[in-house]
Amino acid sequence: MKKSHPLRRIVLAGAATVSGIVLLLTLKPSSDPAAASAEGTPQGQQSVAPQGSGGVQAAGGGDQTLTGDVVKTEYGNVQVRITVSGGKITSAAAVQAPTGGRSTEVSTNAVPKLNQAATAAGSADIDAVSGATYTSGGYKKSLQSALDKAGSSSATGGGSGGTTGGGSADASGSTGGSTGGSTGGSTGGGAAQAKTLTGTVVETDYGPVQVRITVAGGKITKAEAVQSPSGGRSSQISGDAVPKLNQAAVAAGSADIDAVSGATYTSGGYKKSLQSALDQAGG
Repeated sequence: MKKSHPLRRIVLAGAATVSGIVLLLTLKPSSDPAAASAEGTPQGQQSVAPQGSGGVQAAGGGDQTLTGDVVKTEYGNVQVRITVSGGKITSAAAVQAPTGGRSTEVSTNAVPKLNQAATAAGSADIDAVSGATYTSGGYKKSLQSALDKAGSSSATGGGSGGTTGGGSADASGSTGGSTGGSTGGSTGGGAAQAKTLTGTVVETDYGPVQVRITVAGGKITKAEAVQSPSGGRSSQISGDAVPKLNQAAVAAGSADIDAVSGATYTSGGYKKSLQSALDQAGG
């Protein structure tokens, strides 16, 4: 057979082709997906921001007005209303307290002290007022229930807890609370802001009168006397007159209210202090 025989050339050409294919397969780079991931190449993933716990927080530490449970005592009901701002009690007032006879005098003396103690302590861990054991005990229980509501609710614009707007205040409400100056508190994100404003102290022939109001949306939503005449007959008169004046102020939305019969001086002082608080709201 000659070296140039056609069959020999075919065999050699085939061997060369097979060798070329094997060589190409050996040089081909790996395309393993796992290797690509190991280099940090994204595999179509999308980052997801971590979700919160779902709790709603008070926007800017908004005020909450909360009313505690009614606590029955041997001498009458006690009920406390508080305002909480930034986790602190900023005001406390009894919207119900024992009245009638000796009870009115006891409440008038004890409740302002309890209000001040609650604001100072920031809790229901306060001492009982001497001579007012039952009232003090009922006050502390109602205060604690109001604080429980503050702790369990989400402050989303004004709080919860049945605000009574001063409508059911009595002798205790008439003398409740501290005598701090006017303070404005926004209602956590609502369109209208609530302001708490304290009027000037007005001296009368029977003692000083001072009024504190809460104004929201241009209206008086709550009114209370933080000072009023007390002692002897004055305590009974204040206990009867101030709740009526509180209600009248909220209803009228101004200081143009009628004097309570038998409480001319207290009514006059109340109206003057109320007007000075309203002047602050307007200014």
